[in-house]
Amino acid sequence: AAEAFIQSQRREGWIALPEPYDDGGFTGANMDRPALTRLLHAVEAGELDCVVVYKVDRLSRSLLDFTRMLSVFDHHSVSFVAVTQQFNTSTSLGRLTLNILLSFAQFERELIGERTRDKMSAARKKGKWVGGCPVLGYDVEAGGGRLVVNAEEAERVRAIFGLFEATGSLRQTLAEIERRGWHLKSWQRKRGEFRTGGPFNLNSLRRLLGNILYTGAVRHKGQPYAGEHPAILEPG
Repeated sequence: AAEAFIQSQRREGWIALPEPYDDGGFTGANMDRPALTRLLHAVEAGELDCVVVYKVDRLSRSLLDFTRMLSVFDHHSVSFVAVTQQFNTSTSLGRLTLNILLSFAQFERELIGERTRDKMSAARKKGKWVGGCPVLGYDVEAGGGRLVVNAEEAERVRAIFGLFEATGSLRQTLAEIERRGWHLKSWQRKRGEFRTGGPFNLNSLRRLLGNILYTGAVRHKGQPYAGEHPAILEPG
């Protein structure tokens, strides 16, 4: 769509650059995007005269970030065009309309985030697993999304806690785990892909030993909720 728009302006001398600045798969909520970084460098180097996008929120869904980019465009005399939303950023009315639309884009992004957090919060309070790889010692129940104890892995978890209690050292515990050939959780994703657990390291061992989930509780917003999952270790 952007290339077609540029072609429609060829009588004005518009020419599309051979390489598009495409950040497919990256969120517009921030500026941490490789193609956007290249675009800003090209703007500062004077390699282009106009930035053409399909919609305004394809460039950014953050009002603050977009304002910063627009300031960079203005400083280097670079125009901005949204194909499906015609704006002239050289006029005050165009800037006002653009900022209104960006405010709504940012509001939509924040609203989606709030809904997602509320959904995860409700699932946590019901004792449901909210996704991702389950921890060693648990499997995800096929129907309800709850965690159930994997007896073989649970015995290994108790042994790891016993080793740490006996040695009092993470490194010695890790060395014994490596000697026994134990690995992290292996599990099968919903799409059927099997993921093999990798070897333990100090960080993964520390997370295991400090995981409140093994006492049958779950942590949500910094607070533990007891009795949400079956316990592998005795609480306390």
